[in-house]
Amino acid sequence: MSEEQQTPMDEGTNNGPAPSDSQELTPQSLKSVVQELLKYGVLEAEHKPNLYRIALTSFQAVNTILEPLDMALKIDDIRGIAYLAIIEDYADSEKDEWSHPLVRRQRLNLEQSLLVAILRRIFIAHEMESGIGTQSALAHLDELMPELNQFLGETGSDSRNDKRLRQLLEQLRGHGLVSEIDKNDQLTIRPLIVHIANPENLQNLLAAFKQQAEIQQESAE
Repeated sequence: MSEEQQTPMDEGTNNGPAPSDSQELTPQSLKSVVQELLKYGVLEAEHKPNLYRIALTSFQAVNTILEPLDMALKIDDIRGIAYLAIIEDYADSEKDEWSHPLVRRQRLNLEQSLLVAILRRIFIAHEMESGIGTQSALAHLDELMPELNQFLGETGSDSRNDKRLRQLLEQLRGHGLVSEIDKNDQLTIRPLIVHIANPENLQNLLAAFKQQAEIQQESAE
């Protein structure tokens, strides 16, 4: 066999350049930050201080990784959160952020949106009183129940009212907006709630529900 001839084993065994020991790989710390963001959508300094710190110090590097996904890292350093967002020019006449393949397609329904508006109002009032980023904003079920019932109406029993509220809060917990309800029937409102919805739209929603509730009350009288 001549030197120019090749055996079948010599052909097509390499589809690209061999990996080099000197090839630069993404540091594990950056991988952890990006994976956490893709999994939960948010990093809080209070709960993930190391990853949050890396997100801040490696802001450009994280965004370089996210850029091919049409995503970007946003920082609210006053409240201590780093969160994932769709890039600003992603939406156009044919697609919006809800068409993004990595975005959760479950939109908030009307009841969930109403509770978000109530919780956001409580959170903002807490910040105005205590200062932005000072301490956790707590809410008690007894505080939320009357407001929710005012807009949605009574279900007919206290147990069903309680079950409805808990189910809605659990759904919002899946979006990273509230913590789990503790044994004292309290929960923490997460700072991400400031960034997930248009405040003007939420206020209009509350006003519309309040007007509807007043009309229903007048009709009942």
